[in-house]
Amino acid sequence: MNRRVWVALAGMLALAGCQTIPTQPQVVDLVDTAGARAAHRARIEALGLAAGDCTRPEWAMTGRVALSNGKDGGSGRIEWMQGSGQVRVGLTAPVTRQGWVLEAGAEGASLQGVPNGPLHGTDAATLLRDNTGWDIPVAGLGCWVRGAWASEAVLGEAKAAYGADGQLQRIEQADWIIDYADWRADAASGIALPGRVNAQRGNDRVRLIVDRWSTD
Repeated sequence: MNRRVWVALAGMLALAGCQTIPTQPQVVDLVDTAGARAAHRARIEALGLAAGDCTRPEWAMTGRVALSNGKDGGSGRIEWMQGSGQVRVGLTAPVTRQGWVLEAGAEGASLQGVPNGPLHGTDAATLLRDNTGWDIPVAGLGCWVRGAWASEAVLGEAKAAYGADGQLQRIEQADWIIDYADWRADAASGIALPGRVNAQRGNDRVRLIVDRWSTD
């Protein structure tokens, strides 16, 4: 891991205490019923994610994110835009306006805003891991943040669990546990999308609060 780069990124994303993202909520009363699974699959189909291709369709999201790897961490604003197989993710510290941008597509990936950047690679996950120490399957994030699992052919078997109200509360895939809360209907599509996403694998954690979805 390139610790120097990771520390630089964490420093860029440091926020004042008043903007700290709350800690991960405890998920309780998980159930798994046929009705909940059927409703979840219908929502995934409505999102255009039945095939598990996380780079489609076109959508955008803005919010707040906190990252940690057990030793270093930081938080800031996140902007996620994607469509037609292209993904652009930007993280910015509101006070300093510093941050980094990851862009990925069929032609490869680039990482801007890091020392000696921009950096380029054939795979977005590898580019992030080698230059920030953040080891996550980027191919799955576009599905996970919308409450769907990625293609099992790519990331392996996925398990889902639901709350007493039948709403999705957890997905487990690729050794990651993704918990969901604060579901709300998207203004354009009417499809329910999560307002809070908490993902963890070992010491690696991502906490996301969504301020705005755009699916039109």
